[in-house]
Amino acid sequence: MNDIRRTILWVIFGFSMVLLWDQWQVYNGHKATFFPSPAAVTAKAPVSAHPSTGSTSLPPSASGASPASPVAQVPGTAGALPAAATATAARQQVVVTTDVLQLTFDTEGGSVIRAELLKDPDDADMSKPFVLLQDDPQTVYVAQTGLIGDTGGASFPTHKTVMTVVPGVRTLEPGASDVVVKFESPDVGGVKLVKTYTLDRGSYTMSVKFDVVNTGTVAVSPQLYLQLVRDGNKPEKSSKFYSTFTGPAVFTEAKKYQKIDFKKIDENKVDIEKEASDGYVAMVQHYFASAWLLGDGIHRELFARKVSANLYAVGMITPLGSIAPGASRSVQARLFTGPQEEKKLEGIAPGLELVKDYGWVTILAKPLYWLLYNIHRFLDNWGWSIVALVVLLKAAFYWLNAKAYASMAKMKAINPKIMAMRERLKDKPQEMQQEMMKIYREEKVNPMGGCFPIVIQIPVFIALYWVLLSSVEMRGAPWILWIHDLSSPDPYYILPLVMAATSMLQTALNPAPPDPMQAKLMWIMPLAFSVMFFFFPAGLVIYYITNNALSILQQWVINTRMGVPPQFHLPKF
Repeated sequence: MNDIRRTILWVIFGFSMVLLWDQWQVYNGHKATFFPSPAAVTAKAPVSAHPSTGSTSLPPSASGASPASPVAQVPGTAGALPAAATATAARQQVVVTTDVLQLTFDTEGGSVIRAELLKDPDDADMSKPFVLLQDDPQTVYVAQTGLIGDTGGASFPTHKTVMTVVPGVRTLEPGASDVVVKFESPDVGGVKLVKTYTLDRGSYTMSVKFDVVNTGTVAVSPQLYLQLVRDGNKPEKSSKFYSTFTGPAVFTEAKKYQKIDFKKIDENKVDIEKEASDGYVAMVQHYFASAWLLGDGIHRELFARKVSANLYAVGMITPLGSIAPGASRSVQARLFTGPQEEKKLEGIAPGLELVKDYGWVTILAKPLYWLLYNIHRFLDNWGWSIVALVVLLKAAFYWLNAKAYASMAKMKAINPKIMAMRERLKDKPQEMQQEMMKIYREEKVNPMGGCFPIVIQIPVFIALYWVLLSSVEMRGAPWILWIHDLSSPDPYYILPLVMAATSMLQTALNPAPPDPMQAKLMWIMPLAFSVMFFFFPAGLVIYYITNNALSILQQWVINTRMGVPPQFHLPKF
């Protein structure tokens, strides 16, 4: 039965390897080997254009119009987007700066084409701010808005229409609470569009007001679209040893948070809520996100589509209703571009904190993050907060661990008797099994007693792993001495070496399996994990070192109390 316990541990180890391989396949652009996502039907979007080249991509219409048509109907909507923009002024870029953001707007469409997060350092150069949105030959990631027409095929101002920027202050002044930038379109199809961005002090969320004015002589029924467009590349500095999600996401109260893989968009297999009156659309990557938000109660159609070879869009369309000649209609929206700070995201919109994705362990990860966050408020150091959180978790699971280690100590005490019996009956496997069960009954030992308490704790520690991996607060956060960034690997590999030592020490303290080959194989697991952790963030390594050290201490104390002196069982290679 000792072999059964070892077998279960190997099953857990094997399943972990399966998950790692599956994520490795996804990270490298291949289909998931063991856990493929379900197929579904995609929703279509309005026209998107590459802001740099000015090329416009039109989707096939519901009636079969080709992308080369001058006007293509948007499937599922009553509007159309013109293939060509009306320009009345030269394009220019407008830079607006607050205390936390520096945004670059393009007068072509009044789009946001660059967002620098002034409080978040760049991965490559800590002296520079992190750039989230950008538009250059290597990376395209922009926020666009515009109008699509009604069923009559009218052309209205889009994100390709060159607009005029209203003169004003471009930098948040001392004592001021916000800075405003306004763009006005020319008259296109009897409609004028005015976009007003208001950036508040200390906020990564800007309010955007859209004023649609009917300057013509007949009523119009335009629809407003808001979309985020980006390429399908992984962010720079992405790790090859663990995978985090990059791509579009949609949230509605009906279907909650839905991630959309770029590959699913390529294959037209996206399953999202197509109509809603709440929620948001977002582009997500490790630590950061952007999102368009409309107020609840406003009907919108959601879409996710491919724009070009490596360009994707996610967004929503909301009808503005009939606007009489000389009348106007206003819509308020918000654009978030910033770090995934969970507490701040919760206050912006319901469900927005889910862009910080914990996967299937969310129900455990959220309370763990809450506990870590509050420990940090007291200690004011994320490294020591991780240590304190692991100590609290080990204390909470003390009795479970005590039962596990007590069972292991008993197994260790009778191990010489088991080994002698196995040697005596090595040619009689059936009699050996019966004799082993007899020894367990006489000694009142449960061979599974050391396994179940540990298995119960596994989901909790997996959840803590994702909390530490996903929390943007770890970026640039120091601990002690040479550890200046808990989100980066230890530059001198000291922490991974310590973790390897504690993992092997913990293995050495466990009872040696009777089978010599199995005893040698049991050393593969700590060695394999130790190699991977040379490339893991320092914060994760601190968590594992603390957990290992406390486990060794508790096992040592329990063994001593039970009269089983701790011994090191080293493999005989």
